[in-house]
Amino acid sequence: MPKIASVSTYNPPYTLEQANIEQLTKELFDNKIPQLERLLKVFENGEIKQRHFCVPLEWHREEHTFEERNNLYIELAVNYSVKAIEACLSNTEFLDRAIAPGEIDAIIFVSSTGISTPSLDARIMNKLPFSDRLKRMPIWGLGCAGGASGVSRAFDYCLAHPQEKVLVVCVELCSLTFQQNDYSKSNLVGASLFADGVSCLLVCGDQVDLQNVKPVPYIVNTASKWMPDSEDVMGWDVKNDGLHVIFSRDIPTIIGKWLGPFIDDFLGEESLTKEKIDYLIAHPGGKKVLSAYEETLMMTKEHTAISREVLQDHGNMSSPTVHYVLEQFMKRKSAPKVYGLMLALGPGFSGEAVLLQWRDK
Repeated sequence: MPKIASVSTYNPPYTLEQANIEQLTKELFDNKIPQLERLLKVFENGEIKQRHFCVPLEWHREEHTFEERNNLYIELAVNYSVKAIEACLSNTEFLDRAIAPGEIDAIIFVSSTGISTPSLDARIMNKLPFSDRLKRMPIWGLGCAGGASGVSRAFDYCLAHPQEKVLVVCVELCSLTFQQNDYSKSNLVGASLFADGVSCLLVCGDQVDLQNVKPVPYIVNTASKWMPDSEDVMGWDVKNDGLHVIFSRDIPTIIGKWLGPFIDDFLGEESLTKEKIDYLIAHPGGKKVLSAYEETLMMTKEHTAISREVLQDHGNMSSPTVHYVLEQFMKRKSAPKVYGLMLALGPGFSGEAVLLQWRDK
């Protein structure tokens, strides 16, 4: 079965303390949002310590057009993706040899925080010596679910092409979407939560002759779940000045009612139960989201500890965030046969689940 042979993450250059972001948000929204002081508690209650941005904090004091934001997104997303890909393909913590870009057969590019046609994978291919026969599969609009969905689609591809290697690249520059003239609570919550990040995974079919230096996760199965008539739960509202965040306060409640039966059915397909899951690789959508995971899946804070650490140190970076969590599990010295469950939720409203098992080969 396909395996995740290597992983890398890349942090954009500006590391910002949560308290400093809160102070700027207070200055920008002062006298414009009723009961602002009370609402600003979301910055502290979220338990995020720092986040990484692709622009300095002062950039947000000025207004920027959609065109300016998007051009910057294209430029930086391409540059950061190249760095993440190079790190993934040369990561000796997992690989016994470096992989040349020309050995890659397909690239799945995931992003939702900017727009580009041709998609950014084509631009990335001009920066690295990929084959001109490389298959491109850009995915846009899945938001926070995109990282897990990218793994699922790589799994599907490698089942059909067991001799091939696939890159899953996720890049989100959420900081470029912040709207200083949007006085909605969703925008305030987004300002307290979202950040920038990049990840890259190397997924290989089971006939690929590639050795790993430690046990790595093999993809056992995947599943998708969609909720009808739920477009207003999360996503973007596209306006003249850019992307405005849609973020429902009901997300934790929806998770509590909806996620448990989905996961029970999914694991049942492999004759497993939640008790057999050793690693919960949960996308940390926020503190309340992680608590909802624990409650509905009957798991403990120990299961979500790594997700909470990623949230504290990086915030919610949308699609790559779950790969940051996976990276920490992959760095562990895991015994063979350990099961992991990757989970992420996104616009649609939808969920993606990936069942993993660590194996020597």
